Amino acid sequence: MDNKIRYLNTDLDLATKDDLTELANAFATSGASVLSVARYDDGLWHATIETDTQEVEPQASMAMLIGIAESLSEPLRNCWMRCTLREFNIGYDCGDEPWGFNQGLSNALLGRLAAAGASLRITIYPVRPEAPPPAQQATA
Repeated sequence: MDNKIRYLNTDLDLATKDDLTELANAFATSGASVLSVARYDDGLWHATIETDTQEVEPQASMAMLIGIAESLSEPLRNCWMRCTLREFNIGYDCGDEPWGFNQGLSNALLGRLAAAGASLRITIYPVRPEAPPPAQQATA
């Protein structure tokens, strides 16, 4: 592991009392990857969606996902608006370098997120030790 701070991906997390299968399928047919769609113990449907492409900054991934949301048909747009959670979750790996690290989102993209009723979350994952090579792993 190189122990560098880096952008991983952006998940779009949705939750609502409505079945999210059709909405998730609309994202999938527009080029996004649906990681999960399920009804949870809380009684709500949850979906997690991301892009297929690996970017170095979140701007492009988020623009692609919000573009899909903006182009939804009326019934699916209504389902989107009934979601109690419409959150873009930007994930980063922590590290020791570089000394300074920053990335930004344009005001135009932030305006599009706000207009779509979406929220923004940032998740920072801690440095994880590398697993030892298979020959060094303990056997049970």
